[in-house]
Amino acid sequence: MSSDAARGHLALVLHHHLPYVRHPEYEDFMEEDWLHQAVVETYLPLLKVFETLRAEGVPYRVTVSLTPPLISMLDDPLLRGRTQRHIERLVGLAEAEVARTRGDGALAPLARFYRDHFGEARDRYVNGYGRDVVSRYRDLQDSGHLEIITCGATHAYLPLMNGHEPAMRAQIEVAVDHYRRRMGRQPRGIWLPECGYEPGVDRLLADAGLDYFFVDTHALVYGEPRPHYGIFAPVVTGHDVAAFARDPETSHQVWSAEVGYPGDPVYREFYRDLGWDLDLAALRPFLGHHGFRKSMGIKYHRVTGKVALHEKELYDPAAAEHKAAEHAGNFLFNRERQMEYLAGRMDRPPVVVAPYDAELFGHWWFEGPRFLEYFLRKVAFDTTAFRLSTPADVLAEQPVMQRVTPTLSSWGYKGYSEFWLNGVNDWLYRHLHHAQERMTRLADRWREGCDRTRERLLAQAGRELLLAQSSDWAFIMKTGTLVDYAVKRSKEHIDRFLRLAEAVESGRHDEAWLAEVEARDNIFPDIDYRVFCSRPGDILVRGTVQAPPTD
Repeated sequence: MSSDAARGHLALVLHHHLPYVRHPEYEDFMEEDWLHQAVVETYLPLLKVFETLRAEGVPYRVTVSLTPPLISMLDDPLLRGRTQRHIERLVGLAEAEVARTRGDGALAPLARFYRDHFGEARDRYVNGYGRDVVSRYRDLQDSGHLEIITCGATHAYLPLMNGHEPAMRAQIEVAVDHYRRRMGRQPRGIWLPECGYEPGVDRLLADAGLDYFFVDTHALVYGEPRPHYGIFAPVVTGHDVAAFARDPETSHQVWSAEVGYPGDPVYREFYRDLGWDLDLAALRPFLGHHGFRKSMGIKYHRVTGKVALHEKELYDPAAAEHKAAEHAGNFLFNRERQMEYLAGRMDRPPVVVAPYDAELFGHWWFEGPRFLEYFLRKVAFDTTAFRLSTPADVLAEQPVMQRVTPTLSSWGYKGYSEFWLNGVNDWLYRHLHHAQERMTRLADRWREGCDRTRERLLAQAGRELLLAQSSDWAFIMKTGTLVDYAVKRSKEHIDRFLRLAEAVESGRHDEAWLAEVEARDNIFPDIDYRVFCSRPGDILVRGTVQAPPTD
């Protein structure tokens, strides 16, 4: 982590996010498994990598986004207990598998592998971390190894908020306030949800004290004016916030289903799982109260090739480990060649931004954390072509930037919002737009304060609006997986918001119902409903709410 000028910078960014799923009204809820699986398969393995390297004195700098919904779930006592219960069930299933496969020369070693793997996860989560994952990330930031950034309050897709600045501002400022309370400092950067940007968002980021954000490649390539260094140097917007653009080459090499590393035949096959292979009677004790089959995280087979799932060959952890080291060396070689090429054509060190969904490492690509560890070690000891840097490091070294206005953009399918606005989810937005405008009218009306009951109603209305705005629901509707759940969640939050808004206006409410909703949707306990107020000078591109009178 030397401060000496480097020939180039690689900004490795891991975006940690899950939608807010918390159902205390059920003993078991299948969608809560998204969190439990991510803890076991991604967050614990990544923390092990980061903490091992720190303990050994291996220098590295990695940028990590932790979204407010994810932090809130990781910190929630109910969900912490359910995560521990999930891990205990995995340990029990693995031990049952050791007994079942005893004498099977092929499967028995794999069963023992998983028993040890889940046993270590339990020990790390319960005994090592006291079930507090977020504080371990914070500790790595405090020691200078990670830079943690924030995101939208509930991962709302900003370009589809109809230009309604009070609602857009609330998504940003609630997130920044939440970060300050949990991390004990002001965030430097933000991961715009889905990399969704439209001109003007940078003004709201500047108002919140943020220094930089990320966009997809075409946001800068088609910016105005065209950036002199393309995507390989940050630019500064008209409101003095820096924009960093994704490098497609690094993404393609890791993500691509055709040529990306995770598709190698020796790696573990994601889609064949014991939860679908094992006899249901043997599986049932580990499924929870619902008793439905589901993926359990014990996967005995490898990718093999383009063959049917039943033709997959058995997984060899040692061979996969060797391949992860090989791929880390290849990734280093390619980054060295890329940096050398760019450095020869630029008058400043090039900046290559490599952002990934964190869940790629461990959940989707089981060997991903080991690949990452090998790569971080190789960068520290085997190259002088570049160094790992965070955007804040780059800005400190390159304070002079070209002024560019990025274009409206997203990442994902086609890059211009189409995944979040299409024929299967377009019905949602008129309800969201109506709710956000009504919320601003309510906040403006009681801007100077109100009685405690109305204050509770307004705060909960704000929570319900934020939860309804999550981009995850529109995304799930488009992917066609768990559509019923996404639709149900959207409608429930909007319905609750409408009922709360009516109670605010009428002065009549059901205390038992309000208490139940506050206990269920308990995200952002310190929210101030005034964050939804309009402000003099608001520029509403497409909205209808006017700024309040100034007299």
